[in-house]
Amino acid sequence: MKLERLLSITYALLNQEVVSAAELAEKYGVSPRTIYRDIEAIGAAGIPVVSYQGVKGGFGIMKEYKLDRSLLGSDDLGSLVTFLRSAATVFKDRRSEETLQRLCSVLPHGWQQRLSLDLGSWRMNNELLHILREAIASSSVVHFRYVNGNNEIKDRAVEPVHLQFKYYAWYLQGYCRARRDYRVFKLSRITDLSRTEETFVRRESPPVMNVGEGLRRKREMTGAVIRISAGAAADALDCFYAEERMFDETGTLRIRIVNPTEVEWLVSMVLSFGGDADVEEPAWLREEIRDKIEKLRKRFEKV
Repeated sequence: MKLERLLSITYALLNQEVVSAAELAEKYGVSPRTIYRDIEAIGAAGIPVVSYQGVKGGFGIMKEYKLDRSLLGSDDLGSLVTFLRSAATVFKDRRSEETLQRLCSVLPHGWQQRLSLDLGSWRMNNELLHILREAIASSSVVHFRYVNGNNEIKDRAVEPVHLQFKYYAWYLQGYCRARRDYRVFKLSRITDLSRTEETFVRRESPPVMNVGEGLRRKREMTGAVIRISAGAAADALDCFYAEERMFDETGTLRIRIVNPTEVEWLVSMVLSFGGDADVEEPAWLREEIRDKIEKLRKRFEKV
């Protein structure tokens, strides 16, 4: 579309000192004559485009018009670009790209990115995130099926208001019409999501989103100590990277978990290491894992 091309050309001019008509024509698949008309339209909109003559000539924007780099330090701008690029790996849309281009236009010459994040690489259905984000922006009611902490499948009609990434997972906060109150839903437990044509007027401000309160706990546990054999140390370090970790002289890894958020997750994680993991404490956690192993044994013994 012409409007999108005009915006893109404007950001290209902001990001570079001089851009030739031939470069722009090739980039957008149009004729140089069309680019000249686009430049005239950009100038008519009040953006001071300057024409440079010569072999290396082309078009640029007056330096005085560009955002003063001194308003933000290079580290501040670099952090903004890094985190916006990270969000763009999940939410790929025109608005994110345009914002990125605006920020890149004021980065110091020769700036190099030293940190990158890719939230889109996390095991998540990005289409689900796109639908929910659009529903939040347009105040559209969504319908979905949800598996709660008691493994019950419920149909829900929700007025979505907020998305959050925490504890290695995405969460949705919204007004649940069945419960008549704000609730938090873990996106991995949502199926059959659909955005409806029905819109809603946002209610009173929702409470602060605290996903930790909504996580299922069969028991309260203040701590645990897990011992991992040397042959599985690398995988354990990947799984328990935020915990207190110590090696003994044999290479055995000892992991102290101060306050587990999800006891069920910890049980499953220990089981996933098979014979390479052992629980030193608490005693009831050892018993619970032993019971699960016994159930698995009986199930797989069945013919």
